Amino acid sequence: LWPHYLLFCSIFCHLFDLTSASKVIKHGFYLTKHVEHKGQVDLVTETDKKCEKLIFDHLKQHFPEHKFVGEETTAAYGATELTEEPTWIVDPLDGTTNFVHGFPFLCVSIGLTIGRIPMVGVVYNPIMDELFTAIHGKGAFLNGKAIKVSSQTELVKALLATEVGTKRDKATVDETTNRINSLLFKVRSLRMSGSCALNLCGIACGRLDLFYELGFGGPWDVAAGAVIVTEAGGLVFDPSGKDFDITSQRIAASNPLLKDGFIETLKQSE
Repeated sequence: LWPHYLLFCSIFCHLFDLTSASKVIKHGFYLTKHVEHKGQVDLVTETDKKCEKLIFDHLKQHFPEHKFVGEETTAAYGATELTEEPTWIVDPLDGTTNFVHGFPFLCVSIGLTIGRIPMVGVVYNPIMDELFTAIHGKGAFLNGKAIKVSSQTELVKALLATEVGTKRDKATVDETTNRINSLLFKVRSLRMSGSCALNLCGIACGRLDLFYELGFGGPWDVAAGAVIVTEAGGLVFDPSGKDFDITSQRIAASNPLLKDGFIETLKQSE
């Protein structure tokens, strides 16, 4: 029952994503944006809100018994507890700052968790027309073609992605930049795309070798990307080396060959 159920869920959000929310984003990308602040640097636009409503309205029609967690509803009404029940976790526009500035690294991210474990993931960048999909146990795909993580074995040749985060107090900024300074001596280079979900997809398709982020917004940033990485043969874990907790606002990902060295390097950078 479960494989067929998950396949249906994936196909549904795949088709919906292409035909609804992505059109809203593509239209809004080239228009003047009306921007609000959720925090010092964290932004929200009318497009975020419209996309989330579109996605949830459609999902609730097909899965009325399921739970729902979305970035903008959580921002408006407070934290939502993630239960063991089937739960759709949605970021209607991951990379809002990129969207506001016309920088084309942004996406819709739709994930389904069961027992708090990511089981279905769909991430779509409508500007670059790249659709990443995965179902637990069924592999990961980019525009319908199977993808795998990189085979890189040396940290010094690895491409690392991270993000600065949304906090700008001096202690947090100093800690973040000091860690980055340390890591730059251990890897080939570093990238900041501005989208946690697309960073995870970059690991899944081998464009990136290493990724970590501390203090991101919530499970909507990682629910879809986590299953895409694991189905592409990668590993998702806490930067300390402990098991990944979708509610912890801490994540790291890599291919299996780099995990141990990456964890040790992250510990040394603290």
